[in-house]
Amino acid sequence: MLDQTGLISDGADGLSMMMCPPCRTCLTHNKVPALALANCLYRGSLPDRFLDMTWIEEKVCAIYSITAHVTRLFQSSDPAQPKVFHGNTCAHDMNIVSTASVLPRTPADINGFLSVIFIGPEAFDLKRVGTLFRVRKHKIWSFLLWLKAHNRMYAHIPLDESIMDLYPVDDTLPGLQDRVI
Repeated sequence: MLDQTGLISDGADGLSMMMCPPCRTCLTHNKVPALALANCLYRGSLPDRFLDMTWIEEKVCAIYSITAHVTRLFQSSDPAQPKVFHGNTCAHDMNIVSTASVLPRTPADINGFLSVIFIGPEAFDLKRVGTLFRVRKHKIWSFLLWLKAHNRMYAHIPLDESIMDLYPVDDTLPGLQDRVI
């Protein structure tokens, strides 16, 4: 199975195939690339309704968590835009793997993997972070139900709908304010 976007028509002569350098290197040495479809890693495409999920929403639904996330936020130094933040998030490998026995993960679980470093002249205002730490209760639950029906890794993971009561309908991750340094 090949992704159609990786095939380029050469006109009447046939097709050319695009591939990443690591895959090309493996294939020239008669080795199967680590992320090849032959390794049974392909899980299919997500339905369009899940393409706008935030990274926090994905983390809430993840069985395994192997990274801690540190976000640095800077308040704009431009007096004309005092409410603008910019920054970056870095994921760091942890020396332990957190495996969920029940999903979704609680906000406390997610906050345990997060730190937010805020740099600015004013106090941190959670309302200004926009969608960076956005969670939507319906999106998370809908995604978990879809995963349970379509991904064999989720088939036997119990889903606890009562945990969804800990999340807002559409707002920032509860408890995030306590993770700000």
